[in-house]
Amino acid sequence: MNKSELVDVVSKSAGISKSASEKAVDGAIGAITGALKRGQSVTLVGFGTFRVGRREARSGRNPRTGEEIRIKAAKVPKFSAGKALKDALN
Repeated sequence: MNKSELVDVVSKSAGISKSASEKAVDGAIGAITGALKRGQSVTLVGFGTFRVGRREARSGRNPRTGEEIRIKAAKVPKFSAGKALKDALN
C-alpha cells in the first residue's frame, strides 16, 4: 500500500473527502516525524512505537573501488510492533 492508497482507505472509512483525509495522513506523518526529530518516541497503543535509535560509526568498503571508508554515526528511526498488531498478523 502506498500513500495515495492509504488516503483512499482513510477517506472511505472516515467518510470524509480525499483532500481532508490527505491532510489528516500528512498531519499524522508530520507529527510523528517532528516528535522523532525532538528525540521523543511515539506510542500508538495496539499498533506500535516509533523511536529514535543510534547507529555507531563504523568502517565499510566502497563497492566500486574496494577502498575502505569511514561511515559516520547516525540517528535512525526504529519501529516496534505492538501486541495487537502482532496478534492481527497471526
